[in-house]
Amino acid sequence: MTTDTIRDSEVAPPTTRRITKLAECDVAVIGAGPYGLSAAAHLKAKGLGVRVFGKPMEFWATKMPQGMLLRSPREASNIADPVSALTLEAYESASGTAPTAPVPLETFVAYGKWFQRQLGPVLDTTTVAEVRRDNSLFEVALQDGSTFRSRRVVVAAGVGQFCKKPSAFAHLPAALVSHCYEGRQPGEFAGKRVAVIGAGQSALESAALFHEAGAEVEVIALIESLRWIGMHSWLHHMGPLSRMLYSKHDIGPLGISRLVAYPRLVFHFPLPIKDKIRTRAVRPAGSRWLPARLGSVKITTGNSVRKADLVGDEVRLTLQDGSERRVDHVLLGTGYRVDISKYSFLSRDLLSQIDQLNGYPNVTSGFRSSVPGLHFVGAPAARNFGPLLQFVTGTEFASRHLADHIAKSRVSVS
Repeated sequence: MTTDTIRDSEVAPPTTRRITKLAECDVAVIGAGPYGLSAAAHLKAKGLGVRVFGKPMEFWATKMPQGMLLRSPREASNIADPVSALTLEAYESASGTAPTAPVPLETFVAYGKWFQRQLGPVLDTTTVAEVRRDNSLFEVALQDGSTFRSRRVVVAAGVGQFCKKPSAFAHLPAALVSHCYEGRQPGEFAGKRVAVIGAGQSALESAALFHEAGAEVEVIALIESLRWIGMHSWLHHMGPLSRMLYSKHDIGPLGISRLVAYPRLVFHFPLPIKDKIRTRAVRPAGSRWLPARLGSVKITTGNSVRKADLVGDEVRLTLQDGSERRVDHVLLGTGYRVDISKYSFLSRDLLSQIDQLNGYPNVTSGFRSSVPGLHFVGAPAARNFGPLLQFVTGTEFASRHLADHIAKSRVSVS
């Protein structure tokens, strides 16, 4: 570690520490979700001075509906560390938590917070207000008024800012329309009429949870029939043949699943091919344990909302087939669209220097952006490296690749 890097022993607890303007570290990681925590673990193992900013697992803890279960299998729900010691199974053993499948949201959140505690005093929960260039370094300004400089910045801020909301609902008040990633809880809507828009995991699982909490739910989906993941489970139980067709990450159908597992290979494909792989691997679908829970939920497929009006304290939905619905709330399970301009902490000047692909940063090896020293991991890197980066299981590749690159190209600040 370079002599001008902050040592862990000099760091006060996150709630009391203020980093002065003259302080420097090797890498500042913005975001304390799975990608940020995993990146910090790998970078720290390389001897780099790392600081992580954010509330640990905040998006998962506050923006997901209570009672949610992880779509990913247990093996693909580990947050990667360099020696595979901080696994989900290790957390369960240490905490006395009984292993279950699928993994409950509350277990995963607790696991992530446990993972963070194992990293030592590298976390600062102060919100990052702005990141800007300071000659060859980055100046990071915090909301408490303090600033510091870092040689590199890794953006691992997740997808919370990227909620995709169809224009038909843009004029409605937030009290009547919300996104699945905005933290509305099922119990709030007991006895209410709720229209859930979408056909992916977030939409279908939310529909099940809201129905089970006592809401009158209708799912409205554009696709002609709902899709379910893993309905042909026998394909995963054919020994070596199954391992040839499917990777442990379990993303995408047979064949595609194996390709997705090699982000370095995907990186070299032409962009139109990469987009097709990503679209096919993560098309709207629900887990195989959802159909039974949706048995008494009204499902309308092959239709979409053409118009949404406010009528008193209700929402009137006009569908493409001309039919209408009156509901108390609309829940959008419409996914997200990456647009790094929505990261409010990126200064305008810095943002203008980042080469983009329709909102995605155009990253190359080491997840480098066009701004030297600025890296993006997680979903923003998925357009270049493939859909593995959209899932927790992608932390294994992302963090190792990131840390190896930074360690090899490390230079001292003069």
